[in-house]
Amino acid sequence: MKYLYRLYQLFIFLPIFLVLCILTSLSTCIGCWLGDGHFWGYYPGKIWSWLVVKLLFIPVKVEGREHLVENQSYVFVANHQGAFDIFLIYGFLNRNFKWMMKKAIRKIPLVGVACEYAHHIFLDKSGPKKIRKSYEQAESVLKEGMSLVVFPEGARTFTGHMGVFRRGAFMLADELQLPVCPLTINGSFNIKPRMKDLFWVFWHPMKLTIHEPIEPIGKGTDNIKNQMDKSYEVIMSALEPKYQGFVENPDQ
Repeated sequence: MKYLYRLYQLFIFLPIFLVLCILTSLSTCIGCWLGDGHFWGYYPGKIWSWLVVKLLFIPVKVEGREHLVENQSYVFVANHQGAFDIFLIYGFLNRNFKWMMKKAIRKIPLVGVACEYAHHIFLDKSGPKKIRKSYEQAESVLKEGMSLVVFPEGARTFTGHMGVFRRGAFMLADELQLPVCPLTINGSFNIKPRMKDLFWVFWHPMKLTIHEPIEPIGKGTDNIKNQMDKSYEVIMSALEPKYQGFVENPDQ
């Protein structure tokens, strides 16, 4: 079955995937250029992600949608298991949001341009002023009633285990007094691990757990620490047992 799945990926999935990437990028760019960037900056990407997962026959289970309140802005924070985290959250969270992503993604053909038109936030770490500008852009998005998705580890895991969390997402939530909603991703590491076989996709079920949002308890250092520590703890608690426990990520 493994080799049949690879033949399917090569001769059927890959051509469809390339066409989907082109159509998604074009529809995002044109739609955002014409107007309503919140709609066109989200739904083409959501449909693209949903189709990618379905075309690869990957089962997805989502738990905890009942924790989300309609029209409430959230700072979503998730563990970063692998490349399929993007498809899982974009396709199955069912919440309009903007990504906070590495500046390097802007250089990816088609995808980078589409992300720019969609007003996703590129995190530029080349200096304090650049970092502050990225955070100011994120604050303006959140003030418009939009939600934000951040991987606070900053990099995909090498082992399936979680590394440390950075404070940036929690500082944003504190500044605007927004709830932080933790997300636990399981299965993505098994599908596309960072350190194994850049080409093939490995079949494995995925699960997205939406935890109860963590409301602010005030403003300042104590609130930031509270939301960060509680997010880390609750995300860790829902990981598969074999991936629980801290393991240092060398490129964090």
